[in-house]
Amino acid sequence: MRPCRPHYPYRRQRQRGVAVITALLLTTLAITIVASLFWQQQVEVRSMENQRLNLQTRWILRGALDWSSVVLRQDAIDHRDHTALTHVWATPLAETRLDQYIERERVEGEVFDATLSGNITDATSRYNLTNLTNNGRIDLAQMAILARLMTNLQMNPALAKTTANLVAAGAPPAVTTGMVDPITGQEVGDTVGKQGGGPTQVNDAEDGGQGGVGNTGGVDDGSGGLGGTVGVPPQTQAVSREGIGTPIRFLEVEDLLAVKGFTPEMVEKLRPFVTVLPEATPVNVNTAPPEVLAAVIPNFSLSEANALVQRRRSAPWRDLQYFMTELGGNTPVPGSVSVHSDYFIVSSRIRLDRGALNADALIKRAASFGPGSITVVWVRQN
Repeated sequence: MRPCRPHYPYRRQRQRGVAVITALLLTTLAITIVASLFWQQQVEVRSMENQRLNLQTRWILRGALDWSSVVLRQDAIDHRDHTALTHVWATPLAETRLDQYIERERVEGEVFDATLSGNITDATSRYNLTNLTNNGRIDLAQMAILARLMTNLQMNPALAKTTANLVAAGAPPAVTTGMVDPITGQEVGDTVGKQGGGPTQVNDAEDGGQGGVGNTGGVDDGSGGLGGTVGVPPQTQAVSREGIGTPIRFLEVEDLLAVKGFTPEMVEKLRPFVTVLPEATPVNVNTAPPEVLAAVIPNFSLSEANALVQRRRSAPWRDLQYFMTELGGNTPVPGSVSVHSDYFIVSSRIRLDRGALNADALIKRAASFGPGSITVVWVRQN
């Protein structure tokens, strides 16, 4: 008889179980690969959508800047002699839906949700930190202004000297102020150490000057002049490079953090009252807050500055002489005030679908009214 072959039922079951597991693994792997491909495709689509939203928000920002330029150019035509908060440019733009005004080819099922809001601020309503330097030297009268401003804000006025030293150390050489005396109309401080072709005595730390705030060469003596003479180049002081390392050029308010003694909280407190512009500029008395007005006018209190602000709301000053009559015998620091503005900050807030863009732009307005009269100096996204 033929011997019986052994029977292994459990081995066949194990083989069938391995086959099932292998099939499940292959199915899982295939599903994972397909899901990964779909995920990559979705990421690429979302990336393209984000690029589209970013490009569209930039175009909206460009349109907002063009609109602001038109408003500022028209304001220069309508009000050539002065710039005030009662003019059209000072009216903020509330959040406005753009799809109410823009015809657009729509895709079925697409929701177009775009809004724009913003405002224009007079940059010269704030104290310009660039004023602290005069041809690479510290302008003592301007340093005293910053010290008074910090006093008005209940901050340490001694930081004004440290700030002026760092600003002057990082300033490019031979920078002219281009500031005009409010009484004589003459340019002051256009050349340090020269007047009428001859040398002028400069109060210098190297020549025994004190270098302090409010005690040097008639600075902050209440007369508003420098040494009591109107139209004389401002007294300056050499920069002390001890302990400042490699100086930086101040380009924005955040650069104050490089000054020893400043904290982020102090910079935020000072931000509404100071700015950094490409050139020295006077403060516009028609737009400046009381703290700045009290700083540019020696021996002028905050209460007196608040009274000036209340009066200008109904009748802004069209000429500096009208402003001088309101001061009751006080005199601003020469070249520190004006009734006209050339620099403006345009703040834009754009929301497009799930994208958002906050940006500030510095615009310079020239005296001419031609196509090139408005220049965008910089644009910074927040």
